Amino acid sequence: MNMKKERARRVVKFVILAILLIPLFGFVVMLLWNWLMPTLFGLPTIGFWQAWGLFVLSKILFGGFRGQSGRPHRHGHLHDRWAHMSDEERAAFRRGAAQCRSDPSLTGDGSEGIR
Repeated sequence: MNMKKERARRVVKFVILAILLIPLFGFVVMLLWNWLMPTLFGLPTIGFWQAWGLFVLSKILFGGFRGQSGRPHRHGHLHDRWAHMSDEERAAFRRGAAQCRSDPSLTGDGSEGIR
């Protein structure tokens, strides 16, 4: 029973926080747009709902609504691949990376560079 109360409290806190933050995001976008865009680019000012539309459109196009992007997952994938490489594969990887960057310091014995 105690877990249900705790969950209900968290839901109520989340709803209250959302009610407070949703208008705040709209006003922040509106204020930033109206402060910068007319001065820098000669664009018209926008209202609250236009700012919300701009915010939602930017989240759809660039970020999504799921929190962090996929980059940390890809980063972990590279670490997993690196952990399973043999010494020869690591040296070949270093040589390839050095060729891409034209970095001669990474073409040596493999003791320097990516670790």
